[in-house]
Amino acid sequence: MKLGMWLDAVRRERPLVHNITNLVVTNIAANALLSVGASPVMAYAHEEVGEMASIAKALSLNMGTLTPDVVTAMRIAGRAAETKGVPIIFDPVGVGATAYRTQVATDLLRDVDVTVLRANAGEMSVLLGLAGEVKGVDALQADEALPTAMKHYALASSAVVIATGPVDLVTDGHTTWQLSNGHPLLAAITGSGCMLTALLGAFVGVVPEGSPLSTYAEACVAAITSYNVAAEQAAQKALGPGTFHMALFDCLYNLDSRAVDASAGVEVTGA
Repeated sequence: MKLGMWLDAVRRERPLVHNITNLVVTNIAANALLSVGASPVMAYAHEEVGEMASIAKALSLNMGTLTPDVVTAMRIAGRAAETKGVPIIFDPVGVGATAYRTQVATDLLRDVDVTVLRANAGEMSVLLGLAGEVKGVDALQADEALPTAMKHYALASSAVVIATGPVDLVTDGHTTWQLSNGHPLLAAITGSGCMLTALLGAFVGVVPEGSPLSTYAEACVAAITSYNVAAEQAAQKALGPGTFHMALFDCLYNLDSRAVDASAGVEVTGA
């Protein structure tokens, strides 16, 4: 699987990614998208989110800081994107931590057909009805049955399903990829998962219209691997979380597509 070509496509096409994201990391997510060559927009007003989602190449929805207004904006944007065939990435941050978050995630997945569902392993376990556990927005535990449950959900929903952690899992319901790149310093900075959700929008945003779900899955594998390879490079330059965070943007900006292919730790674990 040649993953670097997806990074090249993002830089060539500069997809517009509409983000309704965690207010704590709005600037961070935008800078991550700019660093890989994508074009971010952060629009939340009910009066414009539908129009903005309709003209974007991807819509990224992140539940990090929930309010009723944000939930309504997500629903309006999601329905507009769905009508126009714009791929939707959904990150149910903190699902399982409170009844409200769990209900919002359940309702949005019922009301909007997402293209990519991304969560950490604990959140994904909770969302799929397994014995996962979260504390606030952090994963404490994932169920060992998670890979199988993810495949079943992907088949039932026709969505790419991603669970991130020390080892990342990606499935389209037919094939499961296990990704081993990354660095522990990603867990020591604010917004590492939120940045990844935004970057998934950039990579999914360059998938040709009408492509099968397996192509979207490959773009997701490329996004995660590119991000994690950049993290590995940044960690070599960092003194700690602060310098790592700064170096991560630089490494995303300078990331070579050939380095992505050379460093990729990707294994097909089920087909």
